[in-house]
Amino acid sequence: MLVVEAKLKNGTPEQYHLLDEAIITAQFVRNKCVRYWMDNKGTTRNDLQKLCAVLAKDSTTPWVNKLNSQARQSSADRAWQSIARFSANCRDSSAKKKGSPKFKKYSRSVEYKTTGYKLSDDRKQITFTDGFKAGVFDLWCSQKTLVYYALAQIKRLRVVKRADGYYCQFVIDHEREEKHEFTGSVVGIDLGLKEFYTDSNRKTVENPRFFRRTEKRLRKAQRRLSKRHKKGQKQSANYSRQRQKVALLHLKVSRQLSRNTLDNLVNKLNVREKFRLETLRNEDCRDGRGKRQN
Repeated sequence: MLVVEAKLKNGTPEQYHLLDEAIITAQFVRNKCVRYWMDNKGTTRNDLQKLCAVLAKDSTTPWVNKLNSQARQSSADRAWQSIARFSANCRDSSAKKKGSPKFKKYSRSVEYKTTGYKLSDDRKQITFTDGFKAGVFDLWCSQKTLVYYALAQIKRLRVVKRADGYYCQFVIDHEREEKHEFTGSVVGIDLGLKEFYTDSNRKTVENPRFFRRTEKRLRKAQRRLSKRHKKGQKQSANYSRQRQKVALLHLKVSRQLSRNTLDNLVNKLNVREKFRLETLRNEDCRDGRGKRQN
């Protein structure tokens, strides 16, 4: 499977509000499934799927019927995943934390399968066709990789809300094959705090410390956010704007970690398009009994 992410652009505030409604509805379905499992002993995954149809036909919850049927099923599946994980941890005596399913309060995504949306022929636009009718959005993807895959290869689509906008994540059924000439080289890597890593050839990469560089700005922004918070009251517009600034700073740090650090690791080791790194030996690697391996 391959995941391609594209940003939803050139939408109106009303369209983005409809996407928020779809996300909240998916959260509502998931929480209802968790409550149904709590109240009914012996609930199965199929029972949660049936509950989605019941909620859609219920006159007291008409907004559920606006959400695409497969999106409702995806929300029920996410609830069942947490239930199944909790059941497996309960059977495993070595698991200290069981992880009981909890109700979600701040969901940031809704998942569609193969219906509820329509892509343009050039893959530059997407139209949401479910009951919320969010309309047409432009898709911005830096690599423009969507045009290389057929519609039948797109198995799932997830709309994700982040601090800087809304994104579409396409899960594509594609088997990636990379051919490299293996040289037989083995590189040992030791991760550390002062340096990001030191390899067996005595090459080091400096620790980028993205969080430490942004910590001063984060401290100042979070202090302002704390001062504007009113306990037990409806928060002001100034509080919402400041909360957005704090979220953008955290998003910047996470993106620097995921992009720059990994790219730097690959470039320093000279494995990109040259040879595949077959073995990574960590000096601190230990076996299951806690003994150091030679």
